[in-house]
Amino acid sequence: MHVEDLLRLESLDLTLLWGDGPQLTREISGVTATDLEDPGRFLQHGELVLSGLVWWAPADDEAKAERFVAALNGAGAAALLAGEETHGGVPEVLVDACRRHGIAILSVPVHTSFRAVTDSVYLRQWGDLSRRPAAPYALPENVRAELSRLLADGTDPDTLLTRAVAHLGTPPAYVLSATGRTIARTPTAGPLSVRRAAEALTATTTLSVDPDASPYGQWHLHLPDPGEAPPRMLHEIAEVLAQHRRTRLRAETRSRAAASDLLALIDTPSNPAPAPLRRALQACGLADQGPYTVITVHGPADDDGALDALTEALRHLTGCGFAVGSLPTGEPGEATALIGARTPTATDTATGTATGTATDTAADTIATLKNLWVTLQSRSANVPLHAGVSTPAATPQDLKGALTQARYALTAARSGKTPGTGHTPGAGQAGGTGEAGAAEDPSPAARITAIEDLTTLDALLTGIPADVRTAFGIHALGPLADDTNPSYRMLLETLDVFLAHNGSWARTAEALHLHVNTVHYRIQRVEILTGRDLARLDHKLDLKAALLCR
Repeated sequence: MHVEDLLRLESLDLTLLWGDGPQLTREISGVTATDLEDPGRFLQHGELVLSGLVWWAPADDEAKAERFVAALNGAGAAALLAGEETHGGVPEVLVDACRRHGIAILSVPVHTSFRAVTDSVYLRQWGDLSRRPAAPYALPENVRAELSRLLADGTDPDTLLTRAVAHLGTPPAYVLSATGRTIARTPTAGPLSVRRAAEALTATTTLSVDPDASPYGQWHLHLPDPGEAPPRMLHEIAEVLAQHRRTRLRAETRSRAAASDLLALIDTPSNPAPAPLRRALQACGLADQGPYTVITVHGPADDDGALDALTEALRHLTGCGFAVGSLPTGEPGEATALIGARTPTATDTATGTATGTATDTAADTIATLKNLWVTLQSRSANVPLHAGVSTPAATPQDLKGALTQARYALTAARSGKTPGTGHTPGAGQAGGTGEAGAAEDPSPAARITAIEDLTTLDALLTGIPADVRTAFGIHALGPLADDTNPSYRMLLETLDVFLAHNGSWARTAEALHLHVNTVHYRIQRVEILTGRDLARLDHKLDLKAALLCR
């Protein structure tokens, strides 16, 4: 296949940004997807390079694009296919750099996946590896045949990874999740802490397994020391793992459908009948006895980003089960999970294995998630990731209330005014690592808020929808809500200081540098305009809440 052949495929809808005869007739030997700033060492001559351009930002200088394209040219890349999704288009500086180095550049529209491009080049899936000629591949034919059989048999990722690198002497190798969970490792690879694994994701010896996955659902192949393994061979191993991952995703899609049915049953005007609720819990693999915790996340509004983010976070929990799905009444980019004890299996019953306790579910969940939030947010820094967590629900009949709590806490988190954000100092990671996340809080734009964090009036009010807050403030303050009137603004300032000083005339006068009689006069004006009596505690609270709602 040649570069120009890609432009003839209407299903891909690619656009040629630059390239002429010599560039378009280059033969494509393979495909590599990368977002490294300098991918040269991982490229083979004649490969097509797919990049989502995550490595580039509008503030970067021209030299960064120059270095990237120079690396492609030095490795003999056939062409660059640049995704439009990250920046809404392909930066002109990148097109100019490709023109200088003689590399054809094509844009990939948002609706065309990198997987579709890869499949168009390779034409066949890994399912029939044993029938392919060996010449274009770095993996030996017998290894490809064995991996094909293992994929068909549905083997576990540890075995798949170990057999994939066995002919290399079984070097240490890992498959890592987006937040540093170890999904698989070879027998020669020692345990990696979550922190060390998260750091390994940025190493030059780490490859993305499936470039089409969301940032939160991505898998990564990591070899601390690739040794003599050709980069092309590592990419082929990554493709095998991608095939295994897609099989898992099909099962996960079915699980999410069951979870969404459960959530729809809970999110009804009245509590559902016990029998249907019990069956829905069991369909999700959850015990029909509490306690349960509900968590709702708001993140990317497209694809399955929020679902992947929440699923990845909850996989760090131990001793409990969970079901992740979407609410029929949820916003785009919203995902909800129900966390509880797993349904006991025959093995659990025979061995006496615990399937989760109230302590596992309630006490560790919030600490684990807050510890993890930095790393999770960093997977897609441009999209704020917010979460709300309920208090434990003792029984299935309490789930509707817990869902309401979680959604309220999510609204508070998105307001950006609540406590309970990010890393919890000294909080341990579930499972004993104690290292999930980084040492710093995430961007103030990203928050996880539990109902337990809403311990002040200000924090409580943040969970009320903005339009309701605004309406309450306007009606409670009356004419004083008019910001265009300088006199009213002065009265509001006096009211705010008066309430902040617990209704003390003297301290309010001192803070505002006024005579106490002036404070008396202004507060009387406030009472007249609002219809409130500031000698009464309930009226003070009404006006304090109205000020906080502004």
